[in-house]
Amino acid sequence: MSQNNVQLGPIRNAQVTWEGCSVLLDINDGDRLVFARLTFGSTLKIGNKNCSLQPLIGCPFGSLFQVDNGKEGPNLSRVIPSTEDDVQEKEDAQISGEFRDNRAIVDDNKAQSLSGEDIDEMRRQGATGEEIVEALIANSATFEKKTSFSQEKYKLKKQKKYAPKVLLRRPFARSICEAYFKKNPARIGFLRVDTLSLLLSMGNVAANSDVLVVDMAGGLLTGAVAERLGGTGYVCNTCIGDSPYPMDIVRIFNFSNEICKSIVRASVSDVTSQSETSEQSDQLESACNMEIQSNEQKSSSVSMEDISLSSENGVSDLILEANHSPVNKISKSHKVGEKASQETLKLWKENGFSSMIVVAPELDPWSFVKDLLPLLSYSAPFAIYHQYLQPLATCMHSLQVRKMAIGLQISEPWLREYQVLPSRTHPCMQMSGCGGYILSGTRTATNASSQQ
Repeated sequence: MSQNNVQLGPIRNAQVTWEGCSVLLDINDGDRLVFARLTFGSTLKIGNKNCSLQPLIGCPFGSLFQVDNGKEGPNLSRVIPSTEDDVQEKEDAQISGEFRDNRAIVDDNKAQSLSGEDIDEMRRQGATGEEIVEALIANSATFEKKTSFSQEKYKLKKQKKYAPKVLLRRPFARSICEAYFKKNPARIGFLRVDTLSLLLSMGNVAANSDVLVVDMAGGLLTGAVAERLGGTGYVCNTCIGDSPYPMDIVRIFNFSNEICKSIVRASVSDVTSQSETSEQSDQLESACNMEIQSNEQKSSSVSMEDISLSSENGVSDLILEANHSPVNKISKSHKVGEKASQETLKLWKENGFSSMIVVAPELDPWSFVKDLLPLLSYSAPFAIYHQYLQPLATCMHSLQVRKMAIGLQISEPWLREYQVLPSRTHPCMQMSGCGGYILSGTRTATNASSQQ
């Protein structure tokens, strides 16, 4: 049913960054996560140094950068790690440190003979971060007495302080979900990455599908569905009422024009009403466009979202850093969330949607599912996410009583993250206890008397 006759946008290499694209910067192996838009005037503050992001333009995703002191100040230089040498060095250190332990080491802050003044002098002379780390190791009286594991932790700690590294990551559904869940899970409705993958699977999101979504997760669900569709089919972001839900996170996905045109908005009244005057349609469309423009104006002033993890209390704060560089105005993301056309709405009313996915933890599921479920075609799957079990249990009971769906089941996603290191493989000490619950089923044909 879905046939998107759209023109392809400019062909870009999806594996290489370009000016104006959004990236996820992983600083010091997950200690700090930053969403940034690459322009020639954008900067990133690492510690007390402001580094330009211009060297990142044109580099492939997955590149590793290190903060160096150049002639014009701190800058980011690309680093190519040598894995073979590192593996051999770790094996040799592990063999030589098998018979050592840390019992005789006393932490009295006297083991390091290199003072802070000496480190500042090395920086003034142009020493790199790696050279400072090597000097700290050479002037440590207890480094050789430590075990290989302790030596590795010592190197990593000093490297994060004097030679921070930045990993250039491509923002997609998994990386964006993990970044937000690590710091600000309330922004995405406490939606964990394994729960998001189950929603896409239970919703049968595939090519040429027309997916009806209720996204109160900032646009994460809409972007994940559009990413899987790849420009085929439609993603209809519906809302309860006339005010559309914000979709700021969709801008981070770097979608092409083709995928952006497959994301449309429509209120529940637009889809359910069989007849609507043109005057009412124009009023709703103008109100929707005004709401979208206001959301874009609010989000355009923010060019960087910083998600940093505090080492003191384990809780980090979401910091929005505004970059007022005029260069940012020349590269804006494509506008997504246009109002669905009357022809498309008419087709959906006649044939129905192929699936439905709901992420609305702030609402009672049954209050709107009873109106949205008849919009699906017969035998269409649906998946409803909620942070708590009881609202889904109530919704499931109501669907069973009215015989509106079959195959109803409530699933609880389970995820355990492991640390995998030589002789230190164990579950991580801090994990998510609950990933929410998912109610899934298949829509069936019902008559009007059975629903009353």
